[in-house]
Amino acid sequence: MTSTKTIIFGPTGHVGSATARTAHQLGAKVVLAMRDVEKPIPGLNSYQENSGGFIRVQADLTKPETVRAAVSATGAKHAFIYIAHGTTDHMRQTIEALKASGIVFVVFLSSFGVQGDARSIPPTDIIAYVHAQVENNLEDVFGTDGYIALRPAFFNTNALWWASMIREGEVRAAYPDGKFDWISPGDIGSVAGSLLVKGIQATEGAEERNVIPLCGPKLVSLRDAMAIFGKALGKDIKVTEVDEDEGVKIMIQNGVPDFVAGPLVKSLGTGDNSEDGSGRFYGDAYKKASANLRKYAGQVTSLEEWAEANKEIFDV
Repeated sequence: MTSTKTIIFGPTGHVGSATARTAHQLGAKVVLAMRDVEKPIPGLNSYQENSGGFIRVQADLTKPETVRAAVSATGAKHAFIYIAHGTTDHMRQTIEALKASGIVFVVFLSSFGVQGDARSIPPTDIIAYVHAQVENNLEDVFGTDGYIALRPAFFNTNALWWASMIREGEVRAAYPDGKFDWISPGDIGSVAGSLLVKGIQATEGAEERNVIPLCGPKLVSLRDAMAIFGKALGKDIKVTEVDEDEGVKIMIQNGVPDFVAGPLVKSLGTGDNSEDGSGRFYGDAYKKASANLRKYAGQVTSLEEWAEANKEIFDV
């Protein structure tokens, strides 16, 4: 157990709320840093929040002065952060504000897309690039003893990209037999909360102490995932295959940014789904990342379990 005061930025999100709850369960004093301090925290009602000694404070990761004020006022020493779009310096000033105000250790929610040397990723690989720049800034400011970057792959909540079609009973997609690892945001939060409390010592002996790739427990095709969601919802969901261009168009129409939709659909056809060992969802890379989830979270949630517990998000 620990009395280390931790500050969680973004506690109203699926990962952030699980991070806060896990850190509290492990004995940390938890500060909830929010843009809107009136918003509810998923999985944490007002009684639990008050009895657990949680503290709310206003802060915005895109505004370093609010970060400095929140940390200084609460005396937090460990921090959980996510990528905050809207900064022009890849959160450099925000990270410096964390350090200057007393934070000594940071857990950052990065991306599985960051592979290899984070300083060599080209700007054209936009998702990996923006996350890698934040990782680089953390290393520059905090050093190798002061941060851990979590790199999870395909969140279960990405199923919301297909939610409107699920409600209609027909999902139209390119490469529906392509597979994702389907990782529970709650499990990611369990990892983050545990590492936040334990610090860099938690990765002693690991191949890469500052980087932890995370993948879900089982590769499941989009087609089979829709059957799982259908069972949880008590309805039949038809899956209709379309060509790649149409698949990208459909994703964009459903709210996926174009710079995400294109690479996502292509990865289903080849890329991450290559079974010759070169795909990121096959071979040693996937096995290690999946093992990391069990090692650091202590448990894993199957897609079936997650779908049953979260079926209300589809608003069916």
